[in-house]
Amino acid sequence: MIVVIAGPTGVGKSKIAIELAKKLDAEIISADAFQIYKYMNIGTAKVREDETENIKHHMIDVYDVDSNIDVKKYQEDARKILNSLLLKNKNIIICGGTGLYIKALLYDYKFQEETLNNKYDNMSLEELQKLLPKDSLVDKNNKRRVVRFLEKLDNGIKPEKSNKLYDFYMIGLTKEREEIYNKINLRVDEMIKEGLIDEVKNLYSKYKNARSINSAIGYKEVILYLNNEISLEEAIEKIKLNTRRYAKRQYTFFNNQFDITWIKKDDKTLENILELLKM
Repeated sequence: MIVVIAGPTGVGKSKIAIELAKKLDAEIISADAFQIYKYMNIGTAKVREDETENIKHHMIDVYDVDSNIDVKKYQEDARKILNSLLLKNKNIIICGGTGLYIKALLYDYKFQEETLNNKYDNMSLEELQKLLPKDSLVDKNNKRRVVRFLEKLDNGIKPEKSNKLYDFYMIGLTKEREEIYNKINLRVDEMIKEGLIDEVKNLYSKYKNARSINSAIGYKEVILYLNNEISLEEAIEKIKLNTRRYAKRQYTFFNNQFDITWIKKDDKTLENILELLKM
């Protein structure tokens, strides 16, 4: 059995995934674009070793910070693990909020080679956003992904619906939007108290040009602060704002790309999931 636990950032996916894994005797494959990197702990809300309750987690702390892992590499490595667990008749929980990683893992999601050009190099993000089709689901605040999307369109590569390679239950955890936003704000404050600034400072001193820390929410804003481009207060507010915007995009992606069953995150969440799975 494969169960996907998805949803917006801050909704509480990791804890529910662990509780469900205990019930199903399952292992967890993370689908998070930044928890795959070592040492990016506080800012990614990475599950700590003492929180795993002895449930095996895969695709966490796998790559060096400067590895620049893309979706294709994640697909290759995570699918090896997925197929290996299936051969052992092991139940699997895929937990994370990076919808594209989930899709690449579970669907016949192919990567086509395209001829790249430099026509977008000197354009601002705002200028690039104006070139996007209205219905495009690319992360509009990620310049690198916007450029790649436009380059694919230039090369005649159009997004196609992918076929499922596996049977799985797609469950999304949700709360009222304001509740999610409040949780995000509180979690950012907690990250600051836990030492996010020092974590970013340490990583930035070693991996200044790493794409991971320069693009991840929580890290890129602190880097602006470390470079004296904004104040600490501005950095914190930017993290909160960008995280709230990201949560909104996550809802949009999951609703448009998956046949997803949304379950409210409350005291009965696990019970409701087990009922859905008929356990």
